[in-house]
Amino acid sequence: MKWTEISIHTTNEAVEPISNILHETGASGVVIEDPAELSKERVDQFGEIYDLNPADYPDDGVIIKAYMPVNSFMIETIEAIKQGVTDLSSFDIDIGKNHVTTTEVNEEDWATAWKKYYTPVKISETFTIVPTWEEYEPSTKEELIIELDPGMAFGTGTHPTTVMCIQALERTVKQDDFVVDVGTGSGVLSIAAALLGASNVMALDLDEVAVKAARENVELNQLADQITVKKSDLLHGRAERADVVVANILAEVIMKLTEDAAKTVRKNGYFITSGIIQQKKLEVKDAIIAAGFDIEETLVMEDWVAFIARRK
Repeated sequence: MKWTEISIHTTNEAVEPISNILHETGASGVVIEDPAELSKERVDQFGEIYDLNPADYPDDGVIIKAYMPVNSFMIETIEAIKQGVTDLSSFDIDIGKNHVTTTEVNEEDWATAWKKYYTPVKISETFTIVPTWEEYEPSTKEELIIELDPGMAFGTGTHPTTVMCIQALERTVKQDDFVVDVGTGSGVLSIAAALLGASNVMALDLDEVAVKAARENVELNQLADQITVKKSDLLHGRAERADVVVANILAEVIMKLTEDAAKTVRKNGYFITSGIIQQKKLEVKDAIIAAGFDIEETLVMEDWVAFIARRK
């Protein structure tokens, strides 16, 4: 079987929304090539090992690659992707060069290209994310393993926005909590919440492909008894009271979500938000406070911001 590799030269700010566009148009995997990875100073306390080739990265901006099976509608699909990315400018998202190229590859080449980018990564003192095809033994009894198949949905759990959400969950989730994960994607945050002791986790996503992927990852981690995955438009129509609501989505969407989050989160419960670029930090913060939350902690990783807020 042949696949089309779609490569988009863009900016860090546009990574999340473009990844979403690619996912919604049928991408089976997303690779992000960011030259900042080459010069990043890394703390080795989690035992991470990096062996990066500068030739794989652009001189500036970032490159996002996605893979789709070759079919008779590929030209239309690529045009739809180009238009979707171009339209992001209307949301004040910097799309940079927005240079799109395509390459045809064989299935075995695609599998190899994807997997070489994804190895076990210890993202905190507690969690290590492991791809399903890798063998990995925990180094301590306290270490928790999240198994993911990144080919099933965008989001490998190692992007800064996701890492900050997981670290925020470590600070807030208590035994037997009820947690709602808005825009669950691959389901990684729901899985982390369940492993931290939440007895009931509701994973919500508007996209049917993401819902299917999250369910498969939940089953893979043997957490179907604790996690329910549902198709849902944000928190619309939710009557349950949650101890923690976590949303790793675009800043613009978070600002629309804050009032519904205030209705969903219990008194003294937590609202965790991420996916926020530095330029949107104050707007999102003001919206969260206006909805009745106190900002307890601000997390920053690279160009991204996450908030831990408590309902008054």
